[in-house]
Amino acid sequence: MKTQPKAFDDFRIETEPYYLPSFNEVEVFSQAFYNRLPVLIKGPTGCGKTRFVEYMSWRLSRPLITVACHDDLTSGDLVGRYLIQGSDTVWVDGPLTKAVKAGAICYLDEIVEARKDTTVVIHPLADDRRILPIEKRGEVLAAAPEFMLVISFNPGYQSVMKDLKPSTRQRFVSLEFTYPEEEKETAIVAQESGVSVETAKRLVRLGRMTRNLKERGLDEGASTRLLIHAAKLIRSHIEPKEACRAAIASTISDDEEMQLSIDEMAASLF
Repeated sequence: MKTQPKAFDDFRIETEPYYLPSFNEVEVFSQAFYNRLPVLIKGPTGCGKTRFVEYMSWRLSRPLITVACHDDLTSGDLVGRYLIQGSDTVWVDGPLTKAVKAGAICYLDEIVEARKDTTVVIHPLADDRRILPIEKRGEVLAAAPEFMLVISFNPGYQSVMKDLKPSTRQRFVSLEFTYPEEEKETAIVAQESGVSVETAKRLVRLGRMTRNLKERGLDEGASTRLLIHAAKLIRSHIEPKEACRAAIASTISDDEEMQLSIDEMAASLF
């Protein structure tokens, strides 16, 4: 594979991120990359989608350019725009254009948060054409062979207004994530936070208890990310029940009764 310019050194992941595979996602992603196929990653908040993409970026030795999508994201934000610099008007590439030129992995996180007219810009990159039209410059860029488009979203927050069109979905290979099985989640919490395996195990049990409350007062239970946050507070000598309240109960709910219920769960474990 071709050498990347030094300007992309900041987008390289030099140290292997800690990641435990849950199924065959590493092999599927790798083969999608080699076959120049885009990938859609679905899963709940904090289940490891972003960490997985970082791990695959490291594993495949590709720069990773990440875009956090939001309601105000325009096609110009992705592709680029003309800017005034002194007395000159200059063109500045957006992150998608940079990735297309450099053969990087472009990761559009929470793609459904972007405006519908913005997501259309990825369509010609996500099919056999692998091109990026830059209308403002009258150019069409062919993606470098190593370029890969990856998008993600949380199906738990789908609605009529916040969903992917079939015309977008059907361009992608899809990977469906969920929270890791208990043993793996325990290992992840312990590794990422530095707490004992026993403490990690108790936190994972608490997380699973909150996930059972989904649709019974909670939109979503505690993510693996939040369990790690609680574990880091405990490692820093915050009393476990207080750490669980701050990192979990108060974070996933504003309802006082629900917070008290989660406090009681934490008390039963700690």
